[in-house]
Amino acid sequence: MGMRALLGWFLSAAMMLATSAASAHPHVSVAVTSELLYAPDGAVTGIRHAWTFDDAFSANAVQGLRGEATGAYTREELAPLAQTEVESLKNNAYFTFLRVKERLPIAEPVDYFFDYKDDHLTLHFTLPLKTPVKAKFLHLTIFDRSFFIDFRLANEHPLKLVGAPAGCEVWLRRSMGNDRDRKLVQEASEDTFKEGGANVAVGLLFGVPIEVECP
Repeated sequence: MGMRALLGWFLSAAMMLATSAASAHPHVSVAVTSELLYAPDGAVTGIRHAWTFDDAFSANAVQGLRGEATGAYTREELAPLAQTEVESLKNNAYFTFLRVKERLPIAEPVDYFFDYKDDHLTLHFTLPLKTPVKAKFLHLTIFDRSFFIDFRLANEHPLKLVGAPAGCEVWLRRSMGNDRDRKLVQEASEDTFKEGGANVAVGLLFGVPIEVECP
């Protein structure tokens, strides 16, 4: 099935039902920068994320904190918010899918914290692999199946390799969906994204596969 046909399958009912105004979908936008971490022996040990949330989410999240008057927030002040966020991500496998032939199991996040700059919160956290792995090819995708969160790769160097063997390369693949398709999703009725409906997995269209190839 072609991309346009697949998008139509997801959204044909949605557009017919969008007869009244509804809250926009997706609800949150996140710019992704990540680092793939390597041990000295060339094994991948985990992935370190830095996810920058949109200004609306960021403004709501910091309401009521002591730094609100000045717009300056310490890491300690944001620590409870960071803990709540990473705990909530667990139910969705941290939206992080790292595969060799099969999906690699990841451990609990470590070194997590929020920082706040230019009216945006950025969540930093590291996902260790339960078992380090050596592989010539790795596949990473970050996405939300329900498209409640719209993950977009940062414009420059969205994935960096830290400690990788010489000659490793990063390849960014084109996602199935584009900005025009995002607009169609945003115009659809929110009811069409409820659990059990055809559109619940529309986020699959907007996941951007990243591939890493090493000698």
